[in-house]
Parts: sequence; structure tokens; C-alpha cells
Amino acid sequence: MTDQSTGIKRVAVIGGGIAGLSAAHRIRELDKSVEIVLMESLDRLGGAIQTIERDEFLVEHGPDMLATKDPWGLDLCRRLGCESDLIETEAAFRRAFVARGTRLHPVPAGFTLLSPSQLLPLITTRLLSPLGKLRALGEYWVRSRRDAADESLADFTRRRLGSEVFERIVQPLVGGIYTADPEKLSMQATLAQFVEMERAHGGLIRGARQARKVTQQQGSESGARYGMFVTLRNGLSGMVQRLAEKLPEGSVQLNTVVDQITPTADDRWAIVTAEESLTDQSTNMFDGVVVATPVHAAGRLLRSTNATLSDQLGGIDSASSAVVINGFRREDISHPLDGFGFVVPAREKRTILACSFSSIKFAGRAPAGKVLLRTFVGGACQPEMLEKSDEEIQLSVQRELQELIGVQGEPIFAQVVRWTRAMPQYHVGHLQRVDEIEQHVARYPGLEMAGNGLHGVGIPQCIHSGESAVERLFNSWA
Repeated sequence: MTDQSTGIKRVAVIGGGIAGLSAAHRIRELDKSVEIVLMESLDRLGGAIQTIERDEFLVEHGPDMLATKDPWGLDLCRRLGCESDLIETEAAFRRAFVARGTRLHPVPAGFTLLSPSQLLPLITTRLLSPLGKLRALGEYWVRSRRDAADESLADFTRRRLGSEVFERIVQPLVGGIYTADPEKLSMQATLAQFVEMERAHGGLIRGARQARKVTQQQGSESGARYGMFVTLRNGLSGMVQRLAEKLPEGSVQLNTVVDQITPTADDRWAIVTAEESLTDQSTNMFDGVVVATPVHAAGRLLRSTNATLSDQLGGIDSASSAVVINGFRREDISHPLDGFGFVVPAREKRTILACSFSSIKFAGRAPAGKVLLRTFVGGACQPEMLEKSDEEIQLSVQRELQELIGVQGEPIFAQVVRWTRAMPQYHVGHLQRVDEIEQHVARYPGLEMAGNGLHGVGIPQCIHSGESAVERLFNSWA
């Protein structure tokens, strides 16, 4: 609790992923006198961020880059002093492919997730039939929707661009980001910029053409922003390490499972760990708590505090996935690998959701003459894949990589990394649920939430959630 003689406050941060680390670091930036205790259930920090070196390959087990469209990731790198370590994607290969049959076709130039800023590539692509192209071009004359209610990605795309564009381009592109069911994925919570584009300009083609004019006037790129991604030269774990180094010695408690968080009568918080509940030790008392765990874990921790809040958090589904990581000799792959990777539409009925040519995308990921691939399976639409053994998953991926990019022979190494319930699913109505959650949280002084469960799944959004949680907490003390 607060030291009554000095007025020093104590804050607990539950969860040592990027959101929790960002929260703890922000506390340190704002007031070095505040005592920080960061509790992490694993034996390491970083959550989904984990970089390893293997056989001269630099391998990311989780995310491998951060987007620069939102400023929070770059800003933190500047404050940590690692901005000079940032590297951009390889400019010569800034495009992606979509699988159709056993061939990979480029995503039409200028097509950004949902909107085409260039019409000729859409007309000439082999991903769509002549009727599919006509329907897509007809988007220009589709009336904008007046109803402001939330809408699924599938419904929005079919309404604006037609079923073919949805099934063959949009679903695999967005599915590769959110590993979600497009029939349930909320437009307002994930792709609100396209909802606003329809509202402001009357449609996606109109809006994309207007945006292209603006970017051309500014002298910047148009179309897909493959250049708006960066990573650290030696992997994203470098950011985790820098954050950890900024925290006070002894403030991080690894292998610490929090069992319960309970408010006290004097607006403090009692935290009981699993070990303490077994040995009947006294609880830890804090003036503030930042819960930066996955949402399903947060719901469990807050069950005794507010059952309705707990249920709302637990009602946010999370998908599981696996990453198959392979090192190959370059001569064992016949495809030119002249892009960043490929996505696979659900209609193709394959195991693979997406494959990233990691060592093509970023320099320094593989030794000379070798290639690093990261292939994704599972997700909301194929949960049964996670029931298979590592060997079965690897064999399925290997067979499809042979069909799609001409992989021959055995990989130099193969590893399957599983991420259980790691990707929250922003279903239609998500923003309304988040609003209700935040109203419940606001009733408890000193309680804040962070992480990828509410306001965005990317690294910059997680950083922002942690820092914002701390700023709200400090403002409540002012």
C-alpha cells in the first residue's frame, strides 16, 4: 500500500507482454518514485514476442514487424534509444501473392485490403473471372449504406465489391492478419477506415482514388503500404530487452501466477498469487493495478470483483494458431520468391492460411544461400488443425509448400510454435462490448486494462494501450 510517511505509491502490472512492459516503462517515465511490481506467469518477458537464433537463422516465434502508420511503436523505439536499429522491408520485393489452384498470383497493384486505388490491375488480374471484375468495378455505383450499425467484413465486402473479390482477395488478406471468421469480424472494430471511406466518399473506389490523389500530391506511395513496416535488426525481442533494462532492479517477478485481484474498502487493491493462496500468506496491497493479460485471463482474475465485467471479458473469443518455421536451401525452392509471401483463400480448402518469406522481407534473417519461411495454420476457421501433432502439421505444410512454391527435399530445420487463444476475435458488436467493459472498469478507482483484447491487436496498439492505461491511472491521482 502507499507508504504513509513518504506518500510513495505502489502499482502492480499483471502481464509481461509488450502491453504490460510498456505500462511499467511509462510509470517509470512519469514518476520514478512509484514502486512497480510486474508479475508474469511465464519464465520470460515479451508474451508473443520471442526472437531466437537457430542454425544461423534469426527466427521470430510471434510477430516479426510493427506497422508505422500509427506512431506509438516508433515513438517508443525513439525513447528507448533503439530507433537506429530499425530496418525497413526490402524495397525490391514489396508485394504479396494469393494462391489459386497451384499457382500464386500477385495481389492487384494498388489494392489495399479492401479498396482498389488503381483499376487496371484489377481488370487484368487472374484472380477474378470477367464477371467478378465487372461486379468489382460496379462498386463505383453501389449506393452507400445509411444504417450506422456494425457490419461483418463478409457482408461489407460482398455488398460493395461482390462475392468473388471477397472470397479470392479480401478474405485471405484480412484472414492473414486477424486469423478470424470474416462472417463475424467487425468492420467498425478492425477496418473502420473503409467504413468511413464509404460514408465520406460514397464508396471504396471513389475514396481510394481521392486518397491516391492526395498521396501523389505529397510525393508518397499509393496502394498497398508494404513499406510501412519495420523491425529491429536483431529481432523484436530487442525491444523487450530494452524495456526490461529500463525497469528498477527487482521489479519483475517471473513465474508468478496471479490468482485473484480484489478491491479493498480504502480504494486499494489486494493481489493474491497462486502460491500465496496455497500457503495462506498475506496479500500484496497496491494503489493501482494495470491488468495486461489476455482477455480470458483478465476475466478470471476479476471474477470476484465484478461478475458482469468478468463475463463481458470472457465473452471475447480468442483463436489459436500455429506457426511452422522452416529453414530451406535456396536451390530447393523453385519459386522466384519475388515478394513477401502469400495468403490462401478459404475456398482453396488448404491447410495453409498464409506464408511469409521472412528472409526476403527483412535482411539478416537467413545465412547466404538459405531461406527462412514462416507458415501459419489454424485460426478461427480451422481450429481442428491445433488438434494435430507437430509432425502432422509440419507434413501438411510441407506438402502444400511443395505444390505452391516448389519446395523439394527436407528443410534444414522445422519447428512448430503454437499460440493458444492468443488472437482475440473482434466480432460484430465488439465496440459496444468494449464500451460496456470500460464503464464497469471506471467504477473501480485504480483499476486499468491494457493488451490486445479491446482496441487493436498490433504491437503499436498494444504499446498505446499500456501507456494510456498508466496515464489514466496517474490522472486519477492528480
